[in-house]
Amino acid sequence: MAQGNKQPAILVLADGSVYRGWSFGAKGTVVGEVVFNTGMTGYQEVLTDPSYRGQIVTFTYPELGNTGVNLEDEESERPQVTGAIARNITYRPSNWRSTQSLPDYLKQWKIPGIYGIDTRALTRKIRSLGAINGGISTEILNADQLLLKVKQAPSMAGLNLVKEVTTKEVYEWSESTNSDWEFATTENTPTYTVVAIDFGVKKNILRRLASYGCKVIVVPANSDLEDILTHNPDGIFLSNGPGDPAAVKEGIALTKELLKLEKPTFGICMGHQILGLSLGAETFKLKFGHRGLNQPAGLHQKQVEITSQNHGFAIASSSLNAEVEITHLNLNDQTIAGLQHKTLPFFSVQYHPEASPGPHDADYLFEKFVNLMANS
Repeated sequence: MAQGNKQPAILVLADGSVYRGWSFGAKGTVVGEVVFNTGMTGYQEVLTDPSYRGQIVTFTYPELGNTGVNLEDEESERPQVTGAIARNITYRPSNWRSTQSLPDYLKQWKIPGIYGIDTRALTRKIRSLGAINGGISTEILNADQLLLKVKQAPSMAGLNLVKEVTTKEVYEWSESTNSDWEFATTENTPTYTVVAIDFGVKKNILRRLASYGCKVIVVPANSDLEDILTHNPDGIFLSNGPGDPAAVKEGIALTKELLKLEKPTFGICMGHQILGLSLGAETFKLKFGHRGLNQPAGLHQKQVEITSQNHGFAIASSSLNAEVEITHLNLNDQTIAGLQHKTLPFFSVQYHPEASPGPHDADYLFEKFVNLMANS
């Protein structure tokens, strides 16, 4: 149930579509790419995932905020979305871990949201038109005026947002997954040093690497090869991140140098795309992307994994060279969801095996990475 004294808000898309509703979170005006997420849970993890930088996220689940927010479920140090869209909002959360309501949390971080609109109609619009720029405002309630601001915003294609979310300093990560998820390590498990290139990494990826016995060193996306070699890594991890992967020139250049070392290399999401680009492939923008917790991935009907996904770009299969093979496809649209080098220890997936939120079907990929380091 929403509180009284509701503040009007407006959402305008670049095609001129207008949705009027009510404000939650911060007041103000924001513009970004409007996308939708189909997950029925995990809104705090979505809001704090750096891969959503520059985007206004529409939640298709009809009510947001029931469980409030807490420090444990954050995937980064703050919400990363530009704005949020919901059908209905809860101001009085009910959960023993909750420390704050969702509206207060977004207000604290100066992120506007709009609720009270038909999110099913909006999602159908995005599926028809594709991901599209839009604006939320509590200040500019004239649709034509807000549309002018929306049309001035840059397209996500060609946009490098990694520099906004990558770490500024090198740091070591040691926290494992909490006790309700079985640890993968034993007392006799050897420790491997993994250098994680931070394009916008989620905390739970780092937790899963630590749970598999890895010493994780997180470095900025613009790091030098010489600096990385000082850590004497056993393996290289390429993280998720926001924006157009082809625009992350420094990350592609660094990865090309790292691949020459022939060390085990594992990429997730943006890292998957960066690996593909470094191996000579090309990427393209998907119509409306894959964002949710129930995306099926598999190959040749052998086995299906239900996966958590969040990306708006994909690797073009026609651009792969003979040294690279496809390991997974998104079974909804047959786009590439995983690849590996045929002779060298490089592999990646276009989904999130660390979940948070989502199923754990693909957690074995962390074990695969560790086994590659052991065999090397």
